[in-house]
Amino acid sequence: MKPLTAVLLGAGSRGARSYAPYALDYPHELKFVAVAEPDKERREKFAQEHHIPAEQCFASWEEVLEQPQLADIMMICTQDRMHHEPTIQSLNKGYHVLLEKPMSPDPRECIEMEQAAKENNRLLTICHVLRYTPFWSTVKRIIDEGRIGEVVSIQLNENVGYWHIAHSFVRGNWNNSDTSSPMILSKSCHDMDILSWLMDQPCVRVSSFGSLMHFHSGNAPEGSADRCLDGCAVEAQCPYSAPRFYLGDGKGWAWHFTQDASREAIVKGLQTSPYGRCVYKADNNVVDHQVVNMEFANGATATFSMCGFTMEQERIIQIMGTKGQISGHDDKIVVHDFVTKEKNEISIHVPSSGHGGGDAGVMSSFISEVRTYTGGESLTSAAASVRSHLMAFAAEESRLNKGRSIEIAEFGKQIMAASSVRKDISIGYRETSK
Repeated sequence: MKPLTAVLLGAGSRGARSYAPYALDYPHELKFVAVAEPDKERREKFAQEHHIPAEQCFASWEEVLEQPQLADIMMICTQDRMHHEPTIQSLNKGYHVLLEKPMSPDPRECIEMEQAAKENNRLLTICHVLRYTPFWSTVKRIIDEGRIGEVVSIQLNENVGYWHIAHSFVRGNWNNSDTSSPMILSKSCHDMDILSWLMDQPCVRVSSFGSLMHFHSGNAPEGSADRCLDGCAVEAQCPYSAPRFYLGDGKGWAWHFTQDASREAIVKGLQTSPYGRCVYKADNNVVDHQVVNMEFANGATATFSMCGFTMEQERIIQIMGTKGQISGHDDKIVVHDFVTKEKNEISIHVPSSGHGGGDAGVMSSFISEVRTYTGGESLTSAAASVRSHLMAFAAEESRLNKGRSIEIAEFGKQIMAASSVRKDISIGYRETSK
């Protein structure tokens, strides 16, 4: 079987470390033939790993898209606000596109990307990787089999982890909604997508509350420094100490600011990169906790809670149905039957690949869909993603307006009125089934 070919735009953590290794593990299925990455060291490392010749290595996505079509697939893993234009151009050139989530912080751009995929008859699949995991696909199957009757309410908690929120959302690339996305998109669009998928009903209204309660200058301890290594008097007692994390259990995360894993290189990175900043003196503005209330078309409800102040990094779910209940997290699902009083415990094998097997899962599914494509949409198509993104956009609108209830249909109409796309685009109101 001849492998499909792909171009990677953005050889950062998600592109180079989460998705692209699939081509090394399954070379008969996928081969990368070009890469665009502004960081020279990352670009050269990726090219070396995938045996990409120098003439196929580019410093920007614009240079790639000036070329004739180079491959079957365009994998776009640039920063959130750099998704729209390369996606549109790639679809117009004939590429099938695998796009890292979120689609865009601008709802109009999301709709335009969905339209471009339809007009070019190309796949635009969004990396909502949770749908491809054994855990979440098992939960979905149990619901679809009718084992708990009709879903009445879902409670979903996303425990981000105190170290993860400090790394990614206080010091890291997703710390400021003006340059990336609000937290409900950058982190929790996974959760909005899962809720939309499990409920399989249009969301009709949402309300949301949340804030940046802790990680700001008002909570900086007396004696703290701008950087942990600048003689901070309280660094040894701070839960968010950068040297304790990056020189200890979090050493693998130092890849975000240095390609050299030596202690000397990590210390230098903490002295110069954003990852060495005091968590109370960074330029972050995204929330550190948020709750969202949702009502769906059939009257079912869902509540979602994201919090950065947890020990574990995990999602915990409880689904209440008319005939039973599902609860679960990590590698265990428990199903209760109201009639028989049976309690069925299901142990889930969690693959070693990222996101509980979701990173490899989305790659495998996408490659198969491209190979057999004759039209139609993927499991996490742009249409499905726009639907859940709209829930996230409405939640943020509510949060910024003191929790005011937002009607999704009216909210969607306002977005459509301000966009240039055709007015017959569905803006994700219809969920695709698979």
